[in-house]
Amino acid sequence: MKKVIFILSFFLLAAPVFAQKDKKKAPNLPGFDEKKLHFGFLIGFNTLDFRVYNAGQPTSDGKTYYADVLKLKPGLNIGIVTSLRLNKHFNLRFLPGISFGQRDLYFYQVINDSILYHENSPLKIKSTFLEFPLIVKFSGKRMQNAKPFITAGVNTRYDLAKNKQDHLLLRSLDFYAEAGAGFDFYMTYFRLSVELKASIGFANMLNPEGTGEPGDEIYTEALDALKSRVFSLTFYFE
Repeated sequence: MKKVIFILSFFLLAAPVFAQKDKKKAPNLPGFDEKKLHFGFLIGFNTLDFRVYNAGQPTSDGKTYYADVLKLKPGLNIGIVTSLRLNKHFNLRFLPGISFGQRDLYFYQVINDSILYHENSPLKIKSTFLEFPLIVKFSGKRMQNAKPFITAGVNTRYDLAKNKQDHLLLRSLDFYAEAGAGFDFYMTYFRLSVELKASIGFANMLNPEGTGEPGDEIYTEALDALKSRVFSLTFYFE
């Protein structure tokens, strides 16, 4: 993920330089932003995370466990783009798609300043989301063949993967607030947009009923809540 952020940062910093060098050339796609409605597709990379709220109380086996996502794993997202021009600077965008990812949730005890991981750690929580983002995009001033933008909106995600994961019972539906930033690059035949975005889930994804399987109750008892967070790097082709 650090490499991904570095690449995006390079694009964001280098875009004004490239735009300055291209000033003498005719701009690509001069009438692109005047279209009332246009379409495209997206492909990107994501990392799924949980904000973990630990109960901090002994479970039914008499031990106190804590949990956390220690390592972020890369995932994939694809979708289609429908963009409606509202005025010179604002577009309303609907970006339905599907994404794949995994979160590894580690359970551990702290005993005499030593960390002891539970024998079944980590719990591998795999997700396949149907996504329905509705986003407002604010675009800055175009610099020849590049233009900065920021985005904000809401997203509904439904997890098609089994909600009964190993040892935990999770809910499938969640609602997110999203915010991002990036650059549009006007190529000869299409516009390429690069965006870094964060999504923060509102719902507690932990179902307190648990799986009902013997021995699984300690995982649910160790937690008060699990709230989703998603970080993504997305490329839009329009």
